[in-house]
Order: sequence, then C-alpha cells, then structure tokens
Amino acid sequence: MDDGAGPGVLVSRFARLVLAPNAGPMTLGGTNSYVLRAPGAAGVVVVDPGPAVARHLAALASAGPVELVLVSHHHADHTESLAAFHAMTDAPVRAIDPALCLGGEPLAGGERIRAAGLEIEVIATPGHTADSACFSLPGDAMAAGDGPTGRSGSAGLVGSGSGTGTVLTGDTILGSGTTIIADPDGALGPYLDSLARLRAVGTPGPVGVLPGHGPTLPDLAAICDAYLAHRAERLEQVRAALRTLGADASPEAVTDLVYADTHSSVRGAAEASVRAQLAYLRQEPSRSE
Repeated sequence: MDDGAGPGVLVSRFARLVLAPNAGPMTLGGTNSYVLRAPGAAGVVVVDPGPAVARHLAALASAGPVELVLVSHHHADHTESLAAFHAMTDAPVRAIDPALCLGGEPLAGGERIRAAGLEIEVIATPGHTADSACFSLPGDAMAAGDGPTGRSGSAGLVGSGSGTGTVLTGDTILGSGTTIIADPDGALGPYLDSLARLRAVGTPGPVGVLPGHGPTLPDLAAICDAYLAHRAERLEQVRAALRTLGADASPEAVTDLVYADTHSSVRGAAEASVRAQLAYLRQEPSRSE
C-alpha cells in the first residue's frame, strides 16, 4: 500500500510518479517525472524532471537528497528544468547527449548505475530521438491499483518477493497511443531495433512499463509486440499511398492520405513520422515492395 511517504504516487516498489503540470496534445496528461529509491535508502534518483515549473521541481526535491538525475532524451518537456534542478540539488545530470550533462558523464548503453540503493541498467533505444534511453530496474514490482495503471496505489505490490522488473521507457513507449519518430533526429530503422531490444528485456516477464507520458503498463513484451504490429501496419499504409500517389510523393501528400483523421494539433508529428517512414522505405528499395 502507498503510505504517502514522498511526492506523487507509488507506481512500483522502487518508483514514485510525479506528474508535471504540462498536459497537451503531445504530452498527454503531462510529463511523468519519476523518483526512484530502494526501500530504506536515504537518497533518490530523479528521472526526467520535466518543465521548469517551481512547484513541480520543489515536489521532486522534497523526496530526499537527490543523488543523480537521469534523462531519457532531449525534448524540452523532459529537460527544460535541468539547469534549475541541478542548481537546486547539486545532483549530477546524466544523459546520452553530452550537451545535457551537468556535473556527470554521458550515459552509455549497457552501463549499470548504482545509486539510491538501486542498480539501474541503461538501455540505449534510439529511434524516437537519436539520444533516447530507457532505464531498467531489475527486481522491481509494479504497484497494484484499480486497473493496469497502478496509479491509485491502493493495493500494495503485484506479486511477492523479488519482482520481475520494470523499465522506464521515456517516449520510446507511451502509456497510451504510440510515439512519433522525430525525423530527422529520430529514425525508423533504429526504432524498430530498439523495440526488439526492449521486447527481449521484457521476456519472459512480465516486466512493467513506466512511460514518459500516460499510465503505467503491466507487460513490456506485450506492448512492444503491439508497437511493432502498429509500425508494420503503418508501413503498409505508406506503401499503398506511394502506389496511389507515385514513388516520389511528398511527405505532405502521404500524410494527407495515411493520417487523414489526424487532428491539426498533431499534424506536425504525423508528418515527421511519415518522413521517417519514407526514409526507411527509400533507403532500401526492397522495403517498398
């Protein structure tokens, strides 16, 4: 059961979710910032402090001495507050992109970090952006709430003893819907490889998903399968659009056809994903067949 000992909501044995007040079409309910700590540890790790909103940063800092800040990728809804939060806490900030690091070294895929009583494994997952990373928490267990999100914190932990783990997925996997491939920084080929890598991490599982936006999810392998199927379906739709419009069709024309129902507020994101899909198909002609 969530004893209220910290900001936000207990979503797993090791993680509390502190929702940033920046809801919108691209951020869903807001950016999910996470406070990580092993039971009994004094210090915490903060993942993605998010927007530079004073009350949000104060809530994160109130969790205890911040030993380390980890960054899933460079988008501003996850990183706008890095300098301010570093100044508040004096905690080193580490990311794959060296430009985001403050008082710490860049992250490397496969690295194991020990902080706040935890072992955190860095998984490089390029695709949404070139610098995207996920963070695995072996032995973690999802909180049992009212439904799959675990946000209510009303019923303790799923299972007993050592859990099967969780992964903080940033924007590589979202709690609802699917993510964009932020072309030209992101790319579809690496993204598909990253989903396959995460699926392997989630097998046999179930491994919980702590996403950068939206509700938590119970099964990493299952959501990777769903994402891979969605990407295959979208690629087939783009191939069909090219057969209709011609092989040299523009991203805008393909978006009009494939994403006809997309709201104008996310039109730019749809076009970015189409550019990434076109680049993927045109890189190797056999993929267009």
